[in-house]
Amino acid sequence: MQNIKIAPSILASNFADLGNEIKAVDSAGADYIHIDVMDGHFVPNITMGPAIVKAIRPLSKKVFDVHLMIAPADPYLQAFAEAGADILTIHPEAGPHLHRSLQVIKDLGVKAGVALNPATPVEMVEEVLPNLDLVLVMTVNPGFGGQKFIESQLEKIRVLREKIDKIGKPIDLQVDGGINEQTAQKVKQAGADVLVAGTAIFSKDSSQYASIIKDLRA
Repeated sequence: MQNIKIAPSILASNFADLGNEIKAVDSAGADYIHIDVMDGHFVPNITMGPAIVKAIRPLSKKVFDVHLMIAPADPYLQAFAEAGADILTIHPEAGPHLHRSLQVIKDLGVKAGVALNPATPVEMVEEVLPNLDLVLVMTVNPGFGGQKFIESQLEKIRVLREKIDKIGKPIDLQVDGGINEQTAQKVKQAGADVLVAGTAIFSKDSSQYASIIKDLRA
């Protein structure tokens, strides 16, 4: 039986009450706190930087799962690690030397992830898969919350599940984009074990967070 983890994406939270939103999903049973970092260059949106991560770090002991949708990523790895990231996920397209960037992340004492956009093939991550702690499959194009789930990415999840199982070490297979109760079932069946959910959780009242997280996990 899969051990499913739920990672609420604070991109969809009420930024005017961010601290309480994080506390609410923490107490509601979130496994990770997913933090989407966007630069307005690699993706068409701007969100938050290391200062925000540092400010919210004392609010939760849960894993801070930081997805860097920025290019170049290398100059900022140390800052996000020092701010309190537990996992740093980068894109293959965000720098010239993916393996070297992953080495830097590991040397900083942080777990390393690689994210694959819908048009990014599995082959882009194959050579570094044994070095990873997490692979993120984007089931929407990155940059905005609330987009429609791209069904074609289910096959990518299945292929990655097979490759990860052959390696025989614990690597999170994470999925982000359009996750709700219906799509959650599809990605779990395909082999995902970490589900990022933003709108599905934060569009509701905080009193419902626990039941939504439970339903996504079930």
